[in-house]
Amino acid sequence: MNPHLPESLLETLKGVKGFDREAFKEIHTSGEQVTSVRINPFKWKEDLHTTGLPVQEKIPWTSHGYYLSRRPSFTFDPLFHAGVYYVQEASSTFLEQALRQTVDLTVPLRILDLCAAPGGKSTHILSLISPESLLVSNEVIRSRVNILYENVVKWGNANCIVTCNDPAVFSRVEDYFDVMVVDAPCSGSGLFRREPESAAAWRPDQVTLCKYRQQRILADAWPSLKRDGMLIYSTCSYSAEENEGIVDWMMENRKVETVPLSVEGSWNILETKSPLCGGIGYRFYPYLTKGEGFFMACLQKKEGGSFSRYPASKKKSIEKLPGKEVLSLEGFTSKNQELAYFKLAGMVHALPVQFTKDVDLLQSDFYLKKAGILMGKMAGHDLIPDPELALSTLLNQAVQRITTDEQTALEYLRKEEFHLADGLRGWVLVTYKEKPLGWIKVMPGRINNYYPKEWRILKKSP
Repeated sequence: MNPHLPESLLETLKGVKGFDREAFKEIHTSGEQVTSVRINPFKWKEDLHTTGLPVQEKIPWTSHGYYLSRRPSFTFDPLFHAGVYYVQEASSTFLEQALRQTVDLTVPLRILDLCAAPGGKSTHILSLISPESLLVSNEVIRSRVNILYENVVKWGNANCIVTCNDPAVFSRVEDYFDVMVVDAPCSGSGLFRREPESAAAWRPDQVTLCKYRQQRILADAWPSLKRDGMLIYSTCSYSAEENEGIVDWMMENRKVETVPLSVEGSWNILETKSPLCGGIGYRFYPYLTKGEGFFMACLQKKEGGSFSRYPASKKKSIEKLPGKEVLSLEGFTSKNQELAYFKLAGMVHALPVQFTKDVDLLQSDFYLKKAGILMGKMAGHDLIPDPELALSTLLNQAVQRITTDEQTALEYLRKEEFHLADGLRGWVLVTYKEKPLGWIKVMPGRINNYYPKEWRILKKSP
């Protein structure tokens, strides 16, 4: 299905740098589709071809991104459910260049991904930052926060907090973040080739509405970014009002400077300047780059202060676990880093110890969907392990486990009954190609499948 490109959109793009009307129309009617993935460096270090993915070539501006020669059925690949890779649009992985060239990723950072669902940029950030850095991944729309949570959980990192809050709430933690990533809600014209049905619904007034929404989001969360902190702003829109226009608005209303990036000429990414203030941004066109329409700009804050100390919590501090319960948990986690165990909403969590003050601070004012790794819940002094623990990089490699073939793995992911060889009892980790999928509990005469019902595969075949 080819999109019917609105004439009003084509007219508004006249004069925008890089816009070629005929090339734009041709690429959108060609039927060409680009599929790309980003590999999880924490979960797959083997030969990439052993994943079974039809890898074609590397995405040049990102470390672990690859184009595929065709789009496979990801739903029926157990490695997809194990968090081995994320299906991500290639242009948006340019975020890696923005981060690598504007901040020191080797030092501890606090990063806010403000409009994070479904989780592509959050999982990408987690692949780039050090274990001593903390990501706060936020999604304001409650119906979308669950898919963000699922994707972050499957990526497996402990140095992440998932929140569901309006951007204005972040003004309560002034000067806290070193980096703010805002992949803003937009009119979506950059995705017309991939989502042709959305082209018919495009209207010029949508662009204006999105512009004001983008301004509100940035203004509301702005106090939480520290002085000299970096705002990385992006959209999947071609419209100048939502891109260079927002850069101009920021430069006119806030003390900021845009930061240029070094871009290889062979990438065919166009550097642009905002018309009023000359702010630098970067545009992607699908007839120039192998990806969809995209815009990004990096703006450094030149006002505000620096976060100096943690204020007293307004709520009761997180509840630390007693020593006896901690001893029963330690067999489930690796010894690679010091962990703090605590309860949040009655559930047991594990968190690298250096982030306990951050959780204590944020839970005072924010709704936390996830903090660190959800271990499970206690039944007496025993742990009922959570699926989040199974998929975590904190998991102790010595836990009892089984390796399944593809058919058995899919049966597990559908929450169907399946059979195992005798000899196993208790909590068992189900794996495919040695990558964890989740838990079962083996008891005399039966096996209980603990894969989350909301994640299960509903279809029987591709």
